[in-house]
Amino acid sequence: MSLYDDAVLVLKGYEDQPELRDLYLDHLTAHPDGVYKPCQAGHITGSALVIDPERERVLLTLHKKLGMWLQMGGHCEPGDATLAEAALREAVEESGIASGLTLVPGGPVRLDRHPIPAPCNWHLDVQYAVLAPAGAVAEISEESLDLRWFPYAEVAAVADTSVVRLVEAALARLGG
Repeated sequence: MSLYDDAVLVLKGYEDQPELRDLYLDHLTAHPDGVYKPCQAGHITGSALVIDPERERVLLTLHKKLGMWLQMGGHCEPGDATLAEAALREAVEESGIASGLTLVPGGPVRLDRHPIPAPCNWHLDVQYAVLAPAGAVAEISEESLDLRWFPYAEVAAVADTSVVRLVEAALARLGG
């Protein structure tokens, strides 16, 4: 199964945000290359909110280009077999936590569509949640200015509403 096929399957199975989900599916129907960065009409991205093992904090990265606190994430690459794999790969790369990150079961926790600078137009982000292993040590990547654990209650003070909504969706998935 190709990454494109996986994206369609994942999105068809995602039951929340039906209007946005359908927009993603329409985009993929119109753009068979819509899972990769070269698609200038917009492209699917994969991200992951890293949650500490005690489920009290999230790890956010201060994005180098945007200067914003965000979850880990980015573009799908040709070696990614699935959207979940792309999101997990990005989480590993950007968090510096080399092993032990595990996806929260149930597929994506949220979708977020946001504009990006030309030549592309949109990121159609498929957002997952991952749990960090006990004793995980995060390391700043070259894509980041900083990396920090934030208690849930502090996220709204440092991040935009898309990250706050992602935290809320992840907590709901975890039953908290």
